[in-house]
Amino acid sequence: MSPRHTPWAEARDFSIGLRPITPEAWLEGGEADPSARKDALLAAHGDLVWGETDGSRPGQAEAAGLVAEALGRDWRPVTDRDDPPLLAAARQVADDLILMEKRDGAWRLTALSLCAPTFFTAPEVLGKSLAELHGPVNGFAERFLARVERIFEGLRPDLILERRNWTVVNSGDSFTPFSAPVRARVGEITPQTAGQALYTRVERQTLRRLPDTGGALFTIRIWLDPLERVAETPESLAAFAQAWREAPEPFRAYKGFSLYAPLVEAFLRAQGETHSVNV
Repeated sequence: MSPRHTPWAEARDFSIGLRPITPEAWLEGGEADPSARKDALLAAHGDLVWGETDGSRPGQAEAAGLVAEALGRDWRPVTDRDDPPLLAAARQVADDLILMEKRDGAWRLTALSLCAPTFFTAPEVLGKSLAELHGPVNGFAERFLARVERIFEGLRPDLILERRNWTVVNSGDSFTPFSAPVRARVGEITPQTAGQALYTRVERQTLRRLPDTGGALFTIRIWLDPLERVAETPESLAAFAQAWREAPEPFRAYKGFSLYAPLVEAFLRAQGETHSVNV
């Protein structure tokens, strides 16, 4: 089965890349019982996967209402749990849910359910502004911050936006809060096993306005596929190879591509993909 999303075929560098989608396309689903996965993580790592700030409950409730409308059911299921609204809603969807609100003149992250993190945790990001959240991204402040802030300010209630980004990792687990334990295992992978042991990790993100409270709901849905799936057609293999080999150095550094470069190149060459080498 081919990867559901292939953003490497569209952009080889950091890109805001937002496009409008219909309400019907907002939440992609694809997981039979998200609560089973998320409840286990909440029990074992509650401090890493959930956080809220004082005063965020009204925005949480409105965000949960949008999720309920999309699912066609109440976000407050009959249960003995007494979850905050955003957490109750997040337990019903595959996506992670992140509430952004204007506080002290800046858009800040005020609540989040984070059960599929790509090397970060809830305490690391709770309360941070857009600038602080994207600080690790090389050149973000100079190239993108002003535009992202304008998008948040001008977002209409009737508009849902989508973007996707990608990386390569050596883990098929969606819950990866810390990079060190994952990357420490790279040495266990051989060139012959790279196609099965490495994964493309796609973040499918959406953004929409909360019309009543004025905040914004940001969603993240993780899709993982073994690297070998990019080779299902010559066209998809060539697109991935070109994106991998032509990615700018700041992008490569931020994503940690150098750690995987010998393995990915060995995989590409084993598939006969040599024509897009930039020499």
